[in-house]
Amino acid sequence: MDETQALELERLVAAARDSLTDEMVSRLGATVAEGLDLLDKVNRSGVGGALPAISQLVANGDLDRLVALARTYGAAQDAMTDEMVARLAETVAESLSLIDRMNRAGLDRLVGSIERLAEVLEHTVGALEAADLEMKAQPAAGGGFGGLWALMRSPENQETLRFLLAFGRGMRRGKASR
Repeated sequence: MDETQALELERLVAAARDSLTDEMVSRLGATVAEGLDLLDKVNRSGVGGALPAISQLVANGDLDRLVALARTYGAAQDAMTDEMVARLAETVAESLSLIDRMNRAGLDRLVGSIERLAEVLEHTVGALEAADLEMKAQPAAGGGFGGLWALMRSPENQETLRFLLAFGRGMRRGKASR
């Protein structure tokens, strides 16, 4: 360092000493102390461990979405009136009451009945499909009284006819009681 540079450095230090008042030095010292205290609190709180996650949120743009979600939630909270909250609570209470009444009214029995009906329908459809296949496999009926007599002589055919007649009577009784 030459003499000119040393002289300039000395003037700079003298000017800085002259421009700094006691109040400025005091305020600067207080600011530095507060900054160090804040840095110590941040370090003790463990926020340093969260910095990678926060960096990831910033990089993905998720932090912006979280801020927007918080703003939306705040706006919704501000927009809700006491009347709206009361009506919402009343609707929820009525819905829960309705579910409870349905449960007590035998919802389980209704579901059981529907399951049994589905089984009966499945069995009926299976029987219809089997009958259709059987009819396709047999030759066409010859017709006449002789063919009818041969059909009626079979005990299985007689039982089937009795079943169909009993089914028809049951359907008629059900229709008459309505």
